[in-house]
Amino acid sequence: MNDTRARCRAQLGATGLAVLITCGSASAVLAADFYLPIVMPITGFLSVEGGSQRNGAVMALETAKGFTVDFPVFDTGTSATGAAAALDKALSQGSAIAVASSIFGTEMVAMKPVAEEYKVPLLTISGLSVLTESGSNYIFRFLPNDREIKVAHARYVVEELKKTKPALIGDTTAYGQGGFKLLQEDFAKLGVKPVYEDSSIAPDTKDMSPLLAKIKDSGADSIVLHMVSAPMTLITKQARAAGIDLPIINSSSIVEPTATALFEPPELANMCAETPSAPEARATPDMKAWADAYKKRFGIEPDGLALGQYDGTMMTLQLIGDGAKTAEDLVSTLGKSTYKGVAMTYKSNGHGDMAHDADIVCWDGKSRIPQIAKHYSGDELILK
Repeated sequence: MNDTRARCRAQLGATGLAVLITCGSASAVLAADFYLPIVMPITGFLSVEGGSQRNGAVMALETAKGFTVDFPVFDTGTSATGAAAALDKALSQGSAIAVASSIFGTEMVAMKPVAEEYKVPLLTISGLSVLTESGSNYIFRFLPNDREIKVAHARYVVEELKKTKPALIGDTTAYGQGGFKLLQEDFAKLGVKPVYEDSSIAPDTKDMSPLLAKIKDSGADSIVLHMVSAPMTLITKQARAAGIDLPIINSSSIVEPTATALFEPPELANMCAETPSAPEARATPDMKAWADAYKKRFGIEPDGLALGQYDGTMMTLQLIGDGAKTAEDLVSTLGKSTYKGVAMTYKSNGHGDMAHDADIVCWDGKSRIPQIAKHYSGDELILK
């Protein structure tokens, strides 16, 4: 491990929450065999999600064997312009073989043309469906896209919980808007029309009482949320504080340990969420081994976001070890290879979507660690 990598790791810290803008240089890049920058939201309203994602990438890159990798972290600041600038800065500092890139769909849309200009693959866990539906050869997604995982979300509400009058809520981010529309479509295919719909919640909203009053008046039998972590957590906590005990079925942001840490276990009762995987549940020996290692490394429980980025980065390292020497090599091999990761087996559908499994997890009110209630994969994530 060269000195630059050692300095980067020291500044990243044990918790994975410290901000590292740049810790690389042209000479440092040349000193390593490969350059794979991490370009993610470390500050801003998606810092929680970005922190998990960054941890997963770092944990994988620290295991590189047989070659050295420089992996400085560049903060996108949770903005489209910041993301494009951060990626351009990262790629201008050396010849990158790939980039571990943002979970935030709005940022990924802004980063896509930069990646195409440099011809470098982006390894992401952003769920925004349009990213892999726009014809780019440089985006590889290691979580199920929203078009797939929202099917699991809707099916669990209708088929398992037997709810037919959901209140459907989204936020104003690209993630919130995209998932909200997909859930509308999926509920319609399942023969269900939400009794109340609202996708106007800003991520920095603090008082959810007007929204909760409308949900209560609607006669809803469940609350379905597709939002980033901050507003989703507030809606859930304020609903419980207001005595609303309807089932709440969230998107995966609520599964993050920094989100569930804000709840007392009884507040989590009657709550479920879709997630690409649930390593914190430790349902298999491989999951347990990985989750234990993650907790030891970062001091917090893992989540599916961290594991998705870890698996995607590990697949990339394997392909490099197998002979991929350039970004062009990696684009080709990522598009046609199969990789068995900790969470699932990854293989491109021809558009850069690598992951095709999803879990529904639920809390029993006794622990902050959820249990897997239902697993969906393959054709189960398609509604016609």
